[in-house]
Amino acid sequence: MEKAKVAGTTPNIIELEEGKTYAWCSCGNSENQPWCNGAHAGSDFKPKVFQAKESTKAALCSCKQTKNPPYCDGSHMSLSLIHI
Repeated sequence: MEKAKVAGTTPNIIELEEGKTYAWCSCGNSENQPWCNGAHAGSDFKPKVFQAKESTKAALCSCKQTKNPPYCDGSHMSLSLIHI
């Protein structure tokens, strides 16, 4: 599988609404980060669709290297500038 494009090197802090469904971009190509805009078309990537369990602020991954999508796990701190 191809590697996702690094869309940013810091998480997106987002206010999630309880019960609302979201589609997080997993490919890194969306111009509407962190949300999917269909830019993955023609690739193996699919958006991570999830429903917020509560209304809260969340740190969503923008480097697309997280092991816990869509949430930031700090993976951006180990990226080299070559990937950006």
